[in-house]
Amino acid sequence: MAIPALAAAWFLPFVLPICLYVAFTDLREMRIKNHAVLLLVLVFVVVGFFVLPPWSGGLVPGRIGPLDIKLPIYVWQLTHIIVVLVIGIVLNAAGALGAGDAKFCAAAAPFIWLSDLMPLLVILMATTLGAVATHRLAKHTALRQIAPHWKSWDRGRKFPMGFPLAGSLIIYLILGIINGS
Repeated sequence: MAIPALAAAWFLPFVLPICLYVAFTDLREMRIKNHAVLLLVLVFVVVGFFVLPPWSGGLVPGRIGPLDIKLPIYVWQLTHIIVVLVIGIVLNAAGALGAGDAKFCAAAAPFIWLSDLMPLLVILMATTLGAVATHRLAKHTALRQIAPHWKSWDRGRKFPMGFPLAGSLIIYLILGIINGS
């Protein structure tokens, strides 16, 4: 994986409780809270500034449209927020993604290295399948009695995607610690 193992190790302790909170609130209320999304961005901005300092490591070449630009990796990772947010807004307008899910994806984007996109998609697919199966199984068993008032139980085809999205970010960072560069 392209994510530096040291960066993943520093990010995980801060990201883990936020992701668990996002998964819980999305299961309970079918909402991803704005303060959780903002806190996730803040974690990258602050922790990332020290783990991926813009003044070290040199400039990484890249393209923004027709322009060739060299920026520090920290700044490139921050640009992921804008790109993913625009894509999320389009998907939300098309009805393919909830607004909270789009915001969470944008907030999680700087933690993901672009060259790790394919492994991340595999993690996301597996996590989504596991989350849907687990949620549906719990919905039709006595496990539902643990949290009988969760809105996600009775939303029909709608599914709390914050559950697998948060889980995917956690798994990605754990794998980054183990297999990172």
